[in-house]
Amino acid sequence: MTSAASRPRREGLSEAATHRLSLLLRSLGVLEAEGVETISSPGLAQRLGVNAAQIRKDLAHLGEFGVRGVGYGVADLRTRLGAILGLDRVRVVVIVGAGHLGQALADSKNFNGESFRVDALFDVDGRKVGGKSRTGVPILHTETLRETVARLGAEIGVLAVPADHAEDSARALTEAGVRGILNFAPATVGPFAGATVKNVDLTLSLETLAIQLTPAGS
Repeated sequence: MTSAASRPRREGLSEAATHRLSLLLRSLGVLEAEGVETISSPGLAQRLGVNAAQIRKDLAHLGEFGVRGVGYGVADLRTRLGAILGLDRVRVVVIVGAGHLGQALADSKNFNGESFRVDALFDVDGRKVGGKSRTGVPILHTETLRETVARLGAEIGVLAVPADHAEDSARALTEAGVRGILNFAPATVGPFAGATVKNVDLTLSLETLAIQLTPAGS
C-alpha cells in the first residue's frame, strides 16, 4: 500500500534516472488526460521504452508507491512525483537573446505550462528592445537583467545568444541570482558557483546524428 509517511530521497539520483523520471511524469500527465486511473509498471515501461524493473527501481529510490497486484494510481503518482521532483509549481524563466531561437523558445508551450513560464526576453538590439514576442513576452534591454530577475523572482535563465556572448551572458544571469541556466548557444559555459548549468549544443547533436548516418568506411 502507498505510504504517506515514506520520505522522498532525491539525493543521489543520477542524471539518467532524473531524465527517466521526467519522462515518466510527462507520460502520467498524458494518461491522466486520457482518463486512465491505474497502470502497471510493465504498462509504464512500454510507454517509456525501458524495462519495468528499471521503473520500479527509480521509484523505489524516492519512496513507496503503488499497490502490489494492482499497479499505480495515475493521478496520485503524478502528484507525488511532481512534488518530489520540484515540478509541482511554476518557475519563472527569462531568456537572454531575442533572436529567432529566443523568441521561439519564449512562445513555446513546452516553456509555458504547469511548471514553467517565460516572463521576459533580453537583448541589446535597440530594434527589438521595447517590443514583444508573438505571444506577448516583453523584450527588455540586457542592462535591466539584474533588477528584472529580482522583480520577477526568476529561477531559470535560458541562453539563446551567439557563442562569443554565451559565457558573459551566463555569468550575468548567475550574478543576477538565477539558480539554473539552460544554454542553447554553441559553446560550453560554466560551471558557476551557486548555479546549475545544462549545456544543450544543438549543432553538436546534429553533427553526431550525421556521423551515425554515415556508413563506416565511406
